[in-house]
Amino acid sequence: MSAARRAGESVASLAARAGFEVDWTDAHGVGQRVDEPTLARLLDSIGLPCASALQLRQSAAALVAGQSARRLPPLVTAECERVIALPASAVRAGSRYRIELESGARIEGRFTAPRGAPVLLAPVGEPGYHTLLLNEHPVTLAVAPSRGHTVEDAARAAQRGERPALWGMSAQLYGLRRPHDGGLGDYTALAELASLGASYGADVLALSPTHAMFSANPAWFSPYAPSSRHWLNVAHVDPAALFGTAAADAARAAVQNDEAWRELETSDLIDWPRAVPSKLRVLRTLYDDFDARERRANTPRAQAFEAFCAHGGTALEDHARFETLHATLCNAQGQPTHWRDWPAELRDARGAAVESFADEHRREVDFHRFLQWLAADGLAQAQRRARDSGMAIGLVADLAVGCDGSGSETWSQPQDMLAHASIGAPPDLFNQAGQNWGLTTFSPRALQANGFRAFIGMLRAAFAHAGGVRIDHILGLRRLWLVPEGESAKRGAYLRYPFDDLLRLIALESWRHRAVAIGEDLGTVPPGLRERLASHGLHGIRVLWFEREGASFVPPGRWDANGIATTTTHDLPTVAGWWRGNDIDWRDRVGQTLPRADGQNPAAFEHAQRAAERAALWEAMQRAGVATAGAAVPPPDAAPVDAALAFVASGASPLVTCPLEDLLGLADQPNLPGSVDEHPNWRRRLPVSVEALPDDAGFVRRVQTVAQARRQAYPAPEQTASGSGRSTGGERPDPARAAPPPALP
Repeated sequence: MSAARRAGESVASLAARAGFEVDWTDAHGVGQRVDEPTLARLLDSIGLPCASALQLRQSAAALVAGQSARRLPPLVTAECERVIALPASAVRAGSRYRIELESGARIEGRFTAPRGAPVLLAPVGEPGYHTLLLNEHPVTLAVAPSRGHTVEDAARAAQRGERPALWGMSAQLYGLRRPHDGGLGDYTALAELASLGASYGADVLALSPTHAMFSANPAWFSPYAPSSRHWLNVAHVDPAALFGTAAADAARAAVQNDEAWRELETSDLIDWPRAVPSKLRVLRTLYDDFDARERRANTPRAQAFEAFCAHGGTALEDHARFETLHATLCNAQGQPTHWRDWPAELRDARGAAVESFADEHRREVDFHRFLQWLAADGLAQAQRRARDSGMAIGLVADLAVGCDGSGSETWSQPQDMLAHASIGAPPDLFNQAGQNWGLTTFSPRALQANGFRAFIGMLRAAFAHAGGVRIDHILGLRRLWLVPEGESAKRGAYLRYPFDDLLRLIALESWRHRAVAIGEDLGTVPPGLRERLASHGLHGIRVLWFEREGASFVPPGRWDANGIATTTTHDLPTVAGWWRGNDIDWRDRVGQTLPRADGQNPAAFEHAQRAAERAALWEAMQRAGVATAGAAVPPPDAAPVDAALAFVASGASPLVTCPLEDLLGLADQPNLPGSVDEHPNWRRRLPVSVEALPDDAGFVRRVQTVAQARRQAYPAPEQTASGSGRSTGGERPDPARAAPPPALP
């Protein structure tokens, strides 16, 4: 056997031990094997280089050492009231241990070990981050509850009864309108929409991601490709929210911004490259006045700002430093660059050069901390409005599956992230080229080695100002498709993640924040995954377009009772758009419809298929009693939006979310996957302002239709002693103002 052959086998063996699926089955059921060059590059992305025989041996030794059962990792996950198994080589049977619980109580015991089995730690009945002491060596013991906080739990807390039939709206935050918003949606509009939704009986307002973007590069605006998932998008700050309308008006006048704001507000599409700098100029003027007057006088607002900065600590300082560096270190054309192209000494967030830079640019760094303070206050106020208006859950935040590799998250914590690789999806029946999302995320090796600190911190940031979190592409908790940097999506491999640990941590943080967790579990779902999510109290998502059996649509009463039901998502057509076939026309326009072997026009073929699907859905809606029996199928330009909403709302799901696009009967979808500039992704604004929604007859009729369908799905609970089955937000603790969780383990 040749040296090359032996090396190839060694690379494959190392990759398999590191968690890569060297052999896998594609969407057609055909077995595939990942080639050696791809495996070598992907091993390098998780810190196991093997470009030479020496590197390969060193990486193999490092992997063995890291996976050694002779020592416990810094954090061990467990579940309440379940025996905890520890490797026999890491602890000795018969030796004593002590557990210091978060509550202050202590548990002492002795390890037991049946012959030939792992050493056992007695069950712990209290959820939390506890400390296991072995010979005074501390190990964090993250004990998850039997399940996280569910929709049913939220409904019971809000006195909605044991079998809830909650409903709510979902909105693209950037697309909301209100007067004087500067041309893009803000947290004040979000608060107003939450209050309005609650007045119609809604218990949820799900929103697009609010993750931090790049202030110096406003042309990069996809909310699912953020700079950091730990901080917030400052473009959505309302300058008047904290400082008042007069101060905001004066700031706009000072930078001669009034005319630009009026022009931006009238557009149907967001002009991100103009709107964001325009907003930041106004906010900078407010900061200058705040810094000169309030910080020097140590006013209550200044004290609140300092407290926010102290709580944000190093992580907030890192993000503010990145924003300042990113704006400063531009290329010859004045465009921000990737942090890997910065001078070597500035790539290290912990280095002396970055510290010196921050000292020299302290006002600018503080400006970016100020922006995060305003953003956090705006989002917290929106959640407070939602709960005080009577919503059982309130805001549901959206947690992106990854982040941009050139952003703050990877610069500040590169040791936790994948390097020189992108996440995506392999070729499948719908996308024969596969998908390369151009994003990175956590390295599973780093997560375990560092006690899951980055993952826990990200979860806490998502739950901080919300009553729930939607976790994008939750299938990635089990495995993610990785593509080497610069390669096509076909040349990738699956990498497994510590699924059990991640599920337990989500359940624990959900329970601690009294907030629901929802997993976006669409696509090719591995067998048993949805059942595992449900066992931990995580809800899935069920979308009208996918709930089918063959050519028929599944009756709503048979939809998964653990799933959150909806008509559509941001990546899929609206009801009006689907009925008309807008999505087919758009995909054909941007080259996503592939030539057919039979010579038929692919778009015409898909439109013919859609006609049959319309008939099938219309028949299902008639059987469900939400469409007139015996009536003909409505034509493409007369979508039965009301009936579709009622159909979804009449099902078994404990929660239904209705996109604003469908409540307004709009035909255009927010995003067309696989396109960039060909389709106006993440740029569409709603045609009416939030305050004008009650004047829109179609909107009012549809929210009433949904509310009525939910009432019919499950009768209202008996009235409480106070005479109302719907409690007010003031009677419940507000997670948006809850005490911050303890420091990360």
